[in-house]
Amino acid sequence: MQRFLVRLIINAIALWLTTLIVSGISVNAFPPGGTLETVLTYLIVAVVFGVVNAVIGNTIRIVAFPLYVLTLGLLALVVNALLLLIVQWVSSLLGFGLVVESFWWGVLGALVLGFIGWVLGVFLRPLMGSDRGRR
Repeated sequence: MQRFLVRLIINAIALWLTTLIVSGISVNAFPPGGTLETVLTYLIVAVVFGVVNAVIGNTIRIVAFPLYVLTLGLLALVVNALLLLIVQWVSSLLGFGLVVESFWWGVLGALVLGFIGWVLGVFLRPLMGSDRGRR
């Protein structure tokens, strides 16, 4: 449970930093749009992204594995951009959430989001607890 919460916070912070860096990606908080609502919106979008990535992303990665090999992994940028667009669609059904202006902003956003998530994960890995002994 602790690992899930730390990963959720890492994804929410990475998403927030991505919206600050990439001008084509933003998050619309649910009304009235105060600080608490904004933080909760980032956490909800992070949960949606995690679910979409776990279900759809893993399915695409398994099916398209030969293409990943042929493109030396560059297909991952396209897949992650599409996942961001799917998260935008799902969160728009809720009436708030992620906004990606175009596919290419999604590609840049996926690159930045992945890098920031990786960096945060490296620094916060001790908080996630050890997987030793779990089987």
